[in-house]
Amino acid sequence: MMVPGSRTYFCWQDGLSPQGNIVPINPACAAAVAQSGANSLYNWFSVLRSDGAGRTRGFVPDGELCSGGNPNFTGFNRPSTQWPVTHLTAGRQIQIKYNKWAAHPGWFYLYVTKDGYDPTKPLTWNDLEEQPFDTADHPNSVGSPGTNDAHYYWNATLPSGKSGRHVIYSVWKRSDSAETFYNCSDVVFDGGNGEVTGVGRDSGPDPDPTITPTSTPTDGPASCTASFKTVSTWSGGFQGEVTVSNPGSSALNGWTVKWTLPSGSSLNSVWSASHTVSGSSVTAKNADWNRAVPAGGSTTFGMTGNGAPGSPSLTCTSP
Repeated sequence: MMVPGSRTYFCWQDGLSPQGNIVPINPACAAAVAQSGANSLYNWFSVLRSDGAGRTRGFVPDGELCSGGNPNFTGFNRPSTQWPVTHLTAGRQIQIKYNKWAAHPGWFYLYVTKDGYDPTKPLTWNDLEEQPFDTADHPNSVGSPGTNDAHYYWNATLPSGKSGRHVIYSVWKRSDSAETFYNCSDVVFDGGNGEVTGVGRDSGPDPDPTITPTSTPTDGPASCTASFKTVSTWSGGFQGEVTVSNPGSSALNGWTVKWTLPSGSSLNSVWSASHTVSGSSVTAKNADWNRAVPAGGSTTFGMTGNGAPGSPSLTCTSP
């Protein structure tokens, strides 16, 4: 799938070099190629099963959804928070694009992960909503088969009420054979309009990523700490992640993280938390779904920004 881009499609884009060879920079893409080989990206459009016949649950094993159970793409099943992502807005209509390297009539089904999806664990069928949020019956297409830009297209309304990181799982069932295609597209519902992060020659991790922990105890047994990690940088921008941890003996019921942006830096988007900016001061507060953090547990929120991430000093408080 091209929009929102699948793991193989974005990793192919990430790895393209001026010489024509494919050497991914994104760490999740590089790990996938180390496991499955570069041919998995030269054939990024071929995540398929010739015997699929449209089958899903009970046919493709848990933990192998992103490869469709195809042994040539097992590296793309790897759980990671570093896959390239498309930034979207829940409930908004977008145009889906699915590559037409070969013209095959058929049906397309789009699923999304349930609230609470954990990208650090292998994707299972129970992680997906049971019913597809969108289907397309033999949609229109443009372009000539065998070209990178040829694609099927249709409009779809994204599921409402979603926030944070998710996977859109697509199934393309051919109507003229049993061949079926399977793809994972990593997305973040953060009010975005289709922006993509984590792709490109500058999408690799900061060579010296900074993790800055700060602990601010609160009255009583509840307390929290917050640490910042640079996930990736590119020319003029960055992606960061903050981990909110609860080292106390009782659950947190809400949390607030504050920090100061470096001079010349600004935020583009924040997901899995609400935020406000006053000058260079940022305040991020929990979303409803990650308000409660159990004793010894943690949660994360992410962001993209302009400029350099710096080494921010964070404070964390819990009511």
